[in-house]
Amino acid sequence: HQSKFLDDGIDSLKPMMIKDVAEEVGVHPSTVSRAVANKYAHTPHGVVELKYFFTSGIKSTNGSEVSSETVKQKIQEIVRGENSATPFSDQDISVRLASDENIDIARRTVAKYRELLGILPSSKRKSVPARAT
Repeated sequence: HQSKFLDDGIDSLKPMMIKDVAEEVGVHPSTVSRAVANKYAHTPHGVVELKYFFTSGIKSTNGSEVSSETVKQKIQEIVRGENSATPFSDQDISVRLASDENIDIARRTVAKYRELLGILPSSKRKSVPARAT
C-alpha cells in the first residue's frame, strides 16, 4: 500500500487506517496495532516507526486524499520559506496549501498541525528589524 512512499518519499505517503488493514487481513484492529507497536522499518527515507504508515487523510481539491504527515511537512516548508517580518497566519497557510498544493484544509486544522509541530503562531514568529542608531 505504501510502495509509492518507498519510491518517492513523504509526498507519496497514502492515508491508511489500522482498521482497513485489519479488515484486509481478517483480524481485529487491536491485533494490527499490537503487531506494529514499537517496530521500525529501514526505508530509503530513513528508519520509521511502522505506526508512521497509519495516518489520516486530508481531501485534496481533485478528490484524492493526502496523508496528514505530508500536510504537516508542507506546513513546515511554508513556514521555513516565509519572510520573518511578515509571517503567514494559519489562514494564509491554508490558502497557500489550497492554491499551491491542491490541499483543502481548514484554518483550524492548520493551527492544530502547527502546534503539533511546535511552530509558534504568526504573531510570535514575527521578528522586528533592529533600529539603526
